Amino acid sequence: MELTLLGTGAPDGLPRPSCPCAVCASARGPWARAATALLVDDALLLDLTPGAMFATARAGRSLAAVRQVLLTHPHDGPAVELPALLPPAGRVPDGQVLTLISGHRVRAVAMDAPGTGYEVTSPEGDRLLYLPPGAAPSGLPERAERAERPYEMVVLDVIGRPDAVARLRTVGAVGAATEVIAAHLDHDAPPGPALERRLAAAGARAVPDGTTLVVGEYHAVPDVPLRVLVTGGARSGKSLEAEQRLETFPEVVYVATGGRREGDPEWAARIGLHRERRPGAWRTEETCELTGLLGADGPPLLIDCLSLWLTDAMDRVGAWEDERWHDGGEAVLRERVAELVAAVRATRRPVVLVTNEVGSGVVPATAAGRRFRDELGRLNAAVAAECEQVLLVVAGQVLVLRG
Repeated sequence: MELTLLGTGAPDGLPRPSCPCAVCASARGPWARAATALLVDDALLLDLTPGAMFATARAGRSLAAVRQVLLTHPHDGPAVELPALLPPAGRVPDGQVLTLISGHRVRAVAMDAPGTGYEVTSPEGDRLLYLPPGAAPSGLPERAERAERPYEMVVLDVIGRPDAVARLRTVGAVGAATEVIAAHLDHDAPPGPALERRLAAAGARAVPDGTTLVVGEYHAVPDVPLRVLVTGGARSGKSLEAEQRLETFPEVVYVATGGRREGDPEWAARIGLHRERRPGAWRTEETCELTGLLGADGPPLLIDCLSLWLTDAMDRVGAWEDERWHDGGEAVLRERVAELVAAVRATRRPVVLVTNEVGSGVVPATAAGRRFRDELGRLNAAVAAECEQVLLVVAGQVLVLRG
């Protein structure tokens, strides 16, 4: 089954006409995207968009053999003219199956937002799932009623609805070999290489408009690094970057090393904001005992953050006091750090670790402050050496230092 993506952008396209924003300014050449529309085996058109005839011609295809046009979502923009050679556009009621003369079977999938998703099965049995913008499947079976088998390809709004990927993974509809293609790309999608990096973390990719893919053909699924270290300064966006890397996983254990601070409403407000931002399916562990979690089997870990873990470790050995530091505290801390680094090296579960960069600013005025700065620098370097990918976040922008 051949699939041609006539467009891969949001309904208004990218760049949007007369929009001066930075995302639109960078959406040029291969990064420019028309509204998403799919042509399946030259027989089925999913979503009729402005300029469909020209987009098809640019892709080297033809609409002459199209026998069915199906719409996935309401169209709020200008009226779209139906080319004379195409049959009338329509929608299939949720749950019903339409069989085309070409042998393709199309089943309508209910969404949790206005629109209809379509599962397309080729005469050979390959399966494609296409979802409308801003939507995820509703009424998915429970985990015990897993899908019969994963789809060969899924095309959906990965950036806008990462939880849709997570839901499909939960029930086995997206598996290790499923090719996940990002569509409906809009202003919330970072430009250029940043988009590729973010999608790769989700096991997905984007393709230029006009690309033809073979559903079921082997394609190397982007490797998701097992260990990732995200570092940066205060309020740089590093925690948000770490969370975005795991938002398409059905289960994540969020490890908060800061703990609770009784009688500190400002700290409680900070923790509350973090919790609200995380998916509801994530589980939170408030602990600094990281080696056991890293050594156990389970879903991915998000550890936020190493600097607070180090604060706790230095508290335990009395590292803030010169006498205790030189009287065995330093040796005990180094042993504890070595145990953590070894656990990161040996872990078999995906882990994203967040830390702070404190060595680029003002030199601390106290010996204890300088000691913390030095020990955190050593800890960051040791953990980074064990990670396949290391990211530096500055002003919300991500620099790839490794991987």
